[in-house]
Amino acid sequence: MGTHYQAVKAADGSLLPGEFLITPVSEVNVILERAQKAFWVYQKISQEQRAVFLLRIAEEIEAIGSALIERSMAEAGLPEARMRAERLRTVNQLKNFSRILHVGEWQEPSINTGNSERPDLRKRLEPIGPVVVFGASNFPLAYSAGGGDTASALAAGCSVIVKAHPAHPGTSEMVAEAIIKAAKVTGMPEHIYQHVHDTGFELGQALVKHPLTTAVGFTGSLTGGRALFDIASNRKHPIPVYAEMGSTNPIVILPNVLKEERRTFWVDQFKQSLTLNCGQFCTNPGLMIAIDSKEIQFFMNDFESAISKESSQLMLHDGITKAYQEHKVRLKEYTTVEFYYEGEAKDARSASPALARVGGKAFIENPHLHEEVFGPYSLMVLCEDKEELEAVLHALQGQLTGTIVGGEKELNDYQKSIEILKSKVGRLIFNGVPTGVSVNGSMHHGGPYPATTNAYFSAVGDDAIKRFVRPVTYQNCPQDHLPAILKDPNPNNWCRRINGSYTFDAVQ
Repeated sequence: MGTHYQAVKAADGSLLPGEFLITPVSEVNVILERAQKAFWVYQKISQEQRAVFLLRIAEEIEAIGSALIERSMAEAGLPEARMRAERLRTVNQLKNFSRILHVGEWQEPSINTGNSERPDLRKRLEPIGPVVVFGASNFPLAYSAGGGDTASALAAGCSVIVKAHPAHPGTSEMVAEAIIKAAKVTGMPEHIYQHVHDTGFELGQALVKHPLTTAVGFTGSLTGGRALFDIASNRKHPIPVYAEMGSTNPIVILPNVLKEERRTFWVDQFKQSLTLNCGQFCTNPGLMIAIDSKEIQFFMNDFESAISKESSQLMLHDGITKAYQEHKVRLKEYTTVEFYYEGEAKDARSASPALARVGGKAFIENPHLHEEVFGPYSLMVLCEDKEELEAVLHALQGQLTGTIVGGEKELNDYQKSIEILKSKVGRLIFNGVPTGVSVNGSMHHGGPYPATTNAYFSAVGDDAIKRFVRPVTYQNCPQDHLPAILKDPNPNNWCRRINGSYTFDAVQ
């Protein structure tokens, strides 16, 4: 292995300008010791100062301008509109966590004052230590160097080490430089944020194994996420791995919704969702489930016709393209699976949509059909009746999303199916499509295993900060040694006691 590598242009495989130094595994101990030293200082920095730091990161990322968009487009092969939207999401995540820090409620302070008969107990959430983040291949900005994992960990008061994804090192490096600049300008401790490169797995594994690492953020394949989870679990002191590892995002199509007047609408909605950015989203609708009928057959015919008009699209990198093609080849080995549409790719770096169908019984009996195919592929599961549909839903693994498409009366008739689906997903959607993730306090972008390794919190939304904190109770602690938010309430503190409960004010 060389000491440097270059980024590859997604469109043609040519090398892009710039060389990136591969971080030797021998440096991991130094990297973590620096991160730990920075953490001891950073965790004591005020909420206001951390909020200013996050805002400055957002400003520095915006200041890179069109150069960031152009580099990310070249490395990932994604269109300009997508990358501009992703940059906006990245910046807004940082601004949102800055707002959360100003309010202070995220610490969940709890105060039970003591007396002669009971101790004084005061509790809040506190940062855990150095966090390792792995850049995601399909989100060069929002899930990478300055994405949701990084923003929430810094907001929590943790130091961060990001391993750049080798498919877009230039994009990652530009954002990393913006974060490091923001840290210097705002007076943050040196090495509060570190950025490393590797084209293989050895460095990432060493970072997770290191005893000073306290948590991991990962978005990628089930194989990669599970490997990191196992490493973290087998440590002398296990740590949490918050891994998002994919999903087939089943859509249950109820019979009456596909009457002719609504069929065209849903064909268009599902087509757009399936083919958006070549299906390279963790919320791509890879599975459709319905009771076999003439209406569903009409829908499948119309869906095939609509999909056939879609051109092949460039995929993120060679590895994803190869995996997509290989997965389709394996599926064709099963006699129960019928590909009723498969387009032709314009070149070896692109992919076209593919549609397949299978019976409900065969789907239940073959767990390989339940696996995610990352790309513009969807499998239609045709059930004989409501009972088989329920059995198919019971057989599903954990998912990020599950969708029910049906009218109000049908939803009542299929309440049991809805309850089964709800038990499998983190987000239950009614009459919509799974793609399109709103980033706000009400969004949950997790789900039962194997969609994620932890179904409680995800990298999206306000609760992302809770992955990198732990509760600490102070018993009979003198006022001078208490965190500000836990001191006896007065007009200058963050919380005031009102009739035995607490409300939160902006930082004074």
